[in-house]
Amino acid sequence: MSWERAILIVLDGCGVGSAPDAKEYGDWGENEPNTLGHLASAVGGVHLPTLQRMGLGNLVAMEGVPPHPTPIALYGKVQPHSKGKDSVTGHWEMMGIHTEVPFPTYPNSFPPEVIEPFEAQIGRKVLGNYPASGTEIIKQLGEEHLRTGRPIVYTSADSVFQIAAHEAVIPLDELYRYCEIARALLQPPHHVQRVIARPFVGQNANSFKRTENRRDFPLPPPPNLIDALAEHQVGIYGIGVVPELFVYRGFRHAERTQSNPDHYQSLLRAMESDCAFLFANFEDFDMLYGHRNDPVGFAKALEAFDAMLADLLSRLLPTDLLILTSDHGNDPTTPSTDHSREYLPLLIYSPQLAQGRSLGICRSLADIGATIAQRWGITLPAGEPIALGSD
Repeated sequence: MSWERAILIVLDGCGVGSAPDAKEYGDWGENEPNTLGHLASAVGGVHLPTLQRMGLGNLVAMEGVPPHPTPIALYGKVQPHSKGKDSVTGHWEMMGIHTEVPFPTYPNSFPPEVIEPFEAQIGRKVLGNYPASGTEIIKQLGEEHLRTGRPIVYTSADSVFQIAAHEAVIPLDELYRYCEIARALLQPPHHVQRVIARPFVGQNANSFKRTENRRDFPLPPPPNLIDALAEHQVGIYGIGVVPELFVYRGFRHAERTQSNPDHYQSLLRAMESDCAFLFANFEDFDMLYGHRNDPVGFAKALEAFDAMLADLLSRLLPTDLLILTSDHGNDPTTPSTDHSREYLPLLIYSPQLAQGRSLGICRSLADIGATIAQRWGITLPAGEPIALGSD
């Protein structure tokens, strides 16, 4: 297969069944995940004709999405290799970075050696300092924050240091400055993957609502495929959270869009650009529905994406290569509201393909990066190129 442009879309949180090492991550028993399979059953079936035609029902059992007799895409699963089940680890692995040692997490609270220097540098005490849902903690502490002006600090099962503040109490520029202070302070052994600004608005606990002014401050990644492509003068267009996860390094264009419809409009703009690698994250599945245990909302978001995908397929050039995958699971039907350790879907399509086939199980998301790298004669330290065939 001869292709000139790669379009990589990450369906954030869309796992397809418990990975072999899921128990190591607490994902077993009543928390044993199968994000797409379980949510489809929970809502009585989903209507995803485009994803079905590509072969999604051939790689995971989903009510309403039966296997297709002649799928148009190469289809399979990916077993994540890196230690961790979060967006940074997943996206880094796609670009050829294997994270062998997990980043630190804080199941109880951040210790004094983290919080006290942070408070000293921002000149205020903090509220919270415990693991929580972002929407719940602003209900719990938002009114006290309005009274005191103290920022809300919290974490989750992921390696994150999150700072929530009302936009009228701590303006966005100040909140982002707090995040930069935290990022500089959080060095080994407290090198959390991401510091995240979580601004919100509203008058009281019943009306508080997070805004779309979130901003991520991740650790800089090691050298990876994006760096190598940039060195080869290959234009890269990053969409959604993707550029932030790679600290904007190597991107010719970057759009920090905040919702699936906006991500898609950005993708259409990217297709009119001079870039040969388009890398987009569609985060609504995870952020709005997986973390809130909302299978109905998750299913509706999938159906809306399926319609976007149908439109995208009609716009592809003969020399385009489209890759759909995910970074981790987030099963909305289990008691947990955290990410889940799962196999991840892999669908690869080009108009040049006469018919799809099974890829089986890939052993790393880095295989995706290796496949893209091969086009420009680049070899990555992790991953094996996927045989695409010559149809």
